[in-house]
Amino acid sequence: MAETVEAKFTIDSWDEQQFDEVPDTSKLTRASVTKSYSGGVEGTSTTEWLMSYADNGSATFVGLERIVGTVGGRKGSLVLQHVGAYAGGTATANLSVVEGSGSDDLARVAGTGKFTADPAGSLSLRLEPRA
Repeated sequence: MAETVEAKFTIDSWDEQQFDEVPDTSKLTRASVTKSYSGGVEGTSTTEWLMSYADNGSATFVGLERIVGTVGGRKGSLVLQHVGAYAGGTATANLSVVEGSGSDDLARVAGTGKFTADPAGSLSLRLEPRA
């Protein structure tokens, strides 16, 4: 049976570095980010994002985030894949649980969700047990 988990997060640290620089092209950066969650997710996470910035300041990003704590009342950890964009002060992403990434009570969980940071952060995950 699927369940939807809603949570809020705060960013605890953000370390962003440019990793490729070519004149007259988009800026490529890597950001290491830590967050704290409350609500349907209780715990902390570490995320690594790769970003490509356009001249207007918008960006496209991909990333992997490991959450450690409880998700929907289940204790353990899992990894989320992010595919998203940043524009007008808001970052949004589609999320999916990486298969085989979970531990403990989250070992057999699948799911998809959404992420928004504007700058307050929220997460919504639809979780389903794997067979």
